[in-house]
Amino acid sequence: MIESPGAPEVAVVPPPPTQRPRLRGRLVRAAYVASLVLGDVVAIAVAFVFAYEVRAATERRPDQVTSLAEYVPTFGFLVLSLIVTFALMRMYLPRRGRSHIDQLGALFTAVTIGNVVAMAISAFSLRGLDVPRQLLVYAWALSILFVWLLRSLIEYSLRVARRAGLDPERLLIVGADDEGMTILHKVSSNPDLGYQVVGFIDDVRSDAPLPVLGGLSELPAVLAEQGIGDVVVADHRLTHAQLLDIVAACDRAHVGVKIFPDLFHLAVKEVSPSEFGGLPMLGVRDVSLRGWNLLLKRAMDVVLATGLLVLLSPLMMAVALAVKLTSSGPILFIQDRVGIDGRPFPCVKFRSMRVDAEHSTGPVWASANDGRTTPIGKFLRRFSVDELPQLVNVLLGDMSLVGPRPERPFFVEQFSRLIPRYDKRHQEKAGVTGWAQVNGLRGQSGIEERTLYDLFYVEHWSPPFDLKILLKTIAAVLRGRNAY
Repeated sequence: MIESPGAPEVAVVPPPPTQRPRLRGRLVRAAYVASLVLGDVVAIAVAFVFAYEVRAATERRPDQVTSLAEYVPTFGFLVLSLIVTFALMRMYLPRRGRSHIDQLGALFTAVTIGNVVAMAISAFSLRGLDVPRQLLVYAWALSILFVWLLRSLIEYSLRVARRAGLDPERLLIVGADDEGMTILHKVSSNPDLGYQVVGFIDDVRSDAPLPVLGGLSELPAVLAEQGIGDVVVADHRLTHAQLLDIVAACDRAHVGVKIFPDLFHLAVKEVSPSEFGGLPMLGVRDVSLRGWNLLLKRAMDVVLATGLLVLLSPLMMAVALAVKLTSSGPILFIQDRVGIDGRPFPCVKFRSMRVDAEHSTGPVWASANDGRTTPIGKFLRRFSVDELPQLVNVLLGDMSLVGPRPERPFFVEQFSRLIPRYDKRHQEKAGVTGWAQVNGLRGQSGIEERTLYDLFYVEHWSPPFDLKILLKTIAAVLRGRNAY
């Protein structure tokens, strides 16, 4: 039986906003933008001073170090260039749901561009001043770090304000089927997004946890009457003409619109122009990991897994000793999981449950407060420490660091019959971590939604995407959401 998330607890739909809440929201967003600009200037200044001090401390001839005051014009060009670059890259717009890792990637690009522009302007304007390359490199790296840390703090403050209802945004969902319920569940379980779901637009269904405010023809009136700020389209029955009508209505009302993709949209992300007997066609490219992509991913796996095993070896030895001392049975638990091309492989974990955990139940998923866990097992599973031996699986080539999480053959057989394209997730190696897991889809979360995330990863793989998932894994492990 496939588990799915329970019905979300939905608050009473608030009435259309009056002038006061709107003004309060504008003030919160204005304070947020002002804080970002001021914080960026402070972070860049601190980074430049730190870079100067580090460079001065490492200079072999301290008497020849140019004073910091001489670099004030260079610093001025740098601040101006970075602030303008941030503004042009729309980094001062309040965004909902953007992760810290995405922001770090955007900052890497923006600071790099801003530094190049600043140095070019400085070279032409201050021809008599030679800025050391070490100082430029240190200032570049420290600017990325300090701006990111300060922006993360400001972003956290904005999320707290949104959780308290100080910056509400009214959200309308088009489509009250399963996809619409998925959107509702996500919004309801993430109050720091600050969204208030006011209802649905649907031509067919009228039964939903929130009111169905009308059909597609009534969308323009609903947008105006309800003070909608964002619309999410989650109805995959819509025609292209209907989608264009929705986008046009939202554009006229100055309302943001997002479209929740179905499996077809995921499958055709990589397309190329083609033809068929003179007719224009779109050919779907093969984006699977083959050739150089496969070699690159394997090289990343071997290097990072080896480094992690060396770095984490003291922790792993301590965990092995704790498992042995706190329960009877082996230290390691080896279980068949389904990997690439549907082939089973022995997946290794630290044992976190009794040896006879499934003696009376057969194959079942773990649950919250599971009585089968050992004294230390709950801690191991809460922080995913039990998964660390799978780094050996990575070195052996059975797994990758990032990929769809492997399931047991018993469950794979069930899911393959019930979920379309489920087998496609086995086109790539199983991963120690994955896109679904860093988005909180662990434990008994809905397998349909997990499959959607896994297929998204398979179709959109890239080295930066893997790096992003690995960085987000750290935060996901610390949160431990649905980890049991």
